[in-house]
Amino acid sequence: MIARFVLMSNWVLFFYYLSCNLIYLWLLIVALKVSIKRNRQQAIASYDQMRVSPLTPPISILVPAHNEEGSIVESVRSLLTLDYPEFEVIVVSDGSNDSTLDRLIEHFQLSLSDYSYIPEIETMPVRGVYLSRVDRRLMVVDKEAAGSKADAINCGINLSSKIYVCVVDADALLESDSLLRIMAPVFNDVERVVAAGGIVRIINGSDVKNGAVGKVRLPWGFLEMIQVEEYLRAFLIGREGWNAYDMLLIISGAFGVFRLDICKKIGGFRRGSPGEDFDLVVRIHRYMREKKADYRISFVADPVCWTEVPSNWKSLRNQRARWNKGLLDTLWHNRRMLFNPKYGRIGMISVPYHWIFELLAPALEVVGWVSMVAAEFMGILSHHFFIRFLLIGYFFSTFISIGSILIEEMTYRRYNDWRDLGRLICFCFLEHFPYRQCHTIWRLRGLWQYMRGDHAWGKIERAGIGQHQKVVGAVPKPG
Repeated sequence: MIARFVLMSNWVLFFYYLSCNLIYLWLLIVALKVSIKRNRQQAIASYDQMRVSPLTPPISILVPAHNEEGSIVESVRSLLTLDYPEFEVIVVSDGSNDSTLDRLIEHFQLSLSDYSYIPEIETMPVRGVYLSRVDRRLMVVDKEAAGSKADAINCGINLSSKIYVCVVDADALLESDSLLRIMAPVFNDVERVVAAGGIVRIINGSDVKNGAVGKVRLPWGFLEMIQVEEYLRAFLIGREGWNAYDMLLIISGAFGVFRLDICKKIGGFRRGSPGEDFDLVVRIHRYMREKKADYRISFVADPVCWTEVPSNWKSLRNQRARWNKGLLDTLWHNRRMLFNPKYGRIGMISVPYHWIFELLAPALEVVGWVSMVAAEFMGILSHHFFIRFLLIGYFFSTFISIGSILIEEMTYRRYNDWRDLGRLICFCFLEHFPYRQCHTIWRLRGLWQYMRGDHAWGKIERAGIGQHQKVVGAVPKPG
């Protein structure tokens, strides 16, 4: 009886992994077609009209920051030089106990104002609102720590004065035309598009000059290179593919645009949620579907946000554990959407996919390891089955990763050096061991932490974008 159960478990897991890879193969085909089509459209597109049109929506850029002294100045300097008609930058220091606030005060000549803070969305108390004497578009908020990014963003939403809010991580840099590109879907369909996301790329290894990315290079560290592969696969295949069917559930918290009125109607980012970006998008879908509204949430692959990724195992472990905590938290709080026809394709396809092939994946993978060992110990493991299992998983995953690089090379071509391209392809064959097994354990750790009530941000160590910074000149000219 036990032997039959173990054998059946092996076959169930085999078809589970086969289904997962076939889904990603389909997303790869769809993403490839969409990317080629978009690349042709971008070749003839002009953003001059958006730059001068009075219909271009103004934006409040919200920057939640907690102990970001290593990158905050460079990030804000980059934001203030963006090519966009009308915007403001609101930095929210969530109880930072390093020199984040001091560095901002010094570099941007901030002064404490008598600005009245009205918490339309409840947040932790604000200790002070600072305004810049060198750029009227910059506001910095010092608030008591909430231990969550969501509370800091909600504080920024309360202070926003524009039609759209753009959430940008404090350790990120945007390319100069990123706002124009990410807002293009909104400009073309202002009535329907309520949110849009751009692609996040890894800055490790590249040169930064005056808050802007200079020469794009790949990092040399093993962990950073693996993450380059992951980001390309997640954005150029995963999000591009889901976006083609209007089933996108994730807009990266590092770079996303949302309509302010919709954010306020759903109560902003849910406090205490470790997956604040994922949670907000799912709740927007839920709200709009319940209102039977005609809407769209878009992903645009060419507006680029550059971010620094963890370069040590401990920080990467904490990050991935936090991501999985956010996944569980969001899916559980919106569980009524699961297989609910009221929410259309979101409830019937997209949400179930994230439950079955994202949330349960690490647990099922560990069960697979145990069942394989048990089958071998009991002498019932089919070595032909085992070899097929390994080969299909290995080659499918490698092929998907190479597919993301193919899309990158055919369309966006950020890595122009042929040696970088060769290294990217080589690393497609190297991420399966031991990184994949470590990643599975980290995700399970996140689930365990969440069930124990640990919903905090978690500490992630980074060198800081400022470590790569080459300063030429002073702070930006006043706007």
